[in-house]
Amino acid sequence: MNKLNVLIVDDNVNYCNEIKTELLRYGFFDVTACYDGITAISECERRKFDIMVLDLVMPNVDGMEVLRSLAEKNLNVNVIATSLPIGDEFITGALRAGAKYYMTKPINVNALKNRIMDLFAEKTPYTPPKTKVNKSLDERLANIFISVGIPAHIKGYQFLREAIKMSIENPEIINSITKRLYPEVAEKFDTTASKVERAIRHAIEVAWNKGKIENINHLFGIKVYTSNDKPTNGEFIALVADKMIVESA
Repeated sequence: MNKLNVLIVDDNVNYCNEIKTELLRYGFFDVTACYDGITAISECERRKFDIMVLDLVMPNVDGMEVLRSLAEKNLNVNVIATSLPIGDEFITGALRAGAKYYMTKPINVNALKNRIMDLFAEKTPYTPPKTKVNKSLDERLANIFISVGIPAHIKGYQFLREAIKMSIENPEIINSITKRLYPEVAEKFDTTASKVERAIRHAIEVAWNKGKIENINHLFGIKVYTSNDKPTNGEFIALVADKMIVESA
């Protein structure tokens, strides 16, 4: 098995090295640490990295500048953006600038490992190869969540995305949402099924409270909901999963 090359970029030297040490323990990552944006760009020009774990808030050259530079220089690396809790617009900007995922610091290293495995399933020992429907799935789901007003920094965002992906790969799982879907999502993120259920419910409520019902109805092509008529977790997951499957057919 080929190891994945990971670059950790964070101006907090101790934190950066802790993440590096934890990832190395899994045995299938080669990990490099650097502590500023300029060095990160230089490292990517010097060698190929599969993953960059990038802190968005750094002095001088911050994470947004790194993302812009990677795009301008055509440096192809999958970026997982991180930061302490910040505004939704900043997070959305990072995703639009090319980041594949966003995670709030301090990072759960097991969850980080799972995010990397999602991006490189064919190179890791625990997940099956990606199918056609998964090739651009993360980007498509990110665009959907942005349009309906689900912010990237809340936990429900990640749980909801994972639940939808599972429902695409195995549509029958939506019929066992309590017994299978929530527990399987919880296992991936090292949490509990009840916390997954509550966080997904919160994510959907955030979208409704932001009043983006028209965007939601436009997304599905029909007037499905009103401001007083929220979907259940299962309904929302099933609607988005069905839309992804139909569009990928």
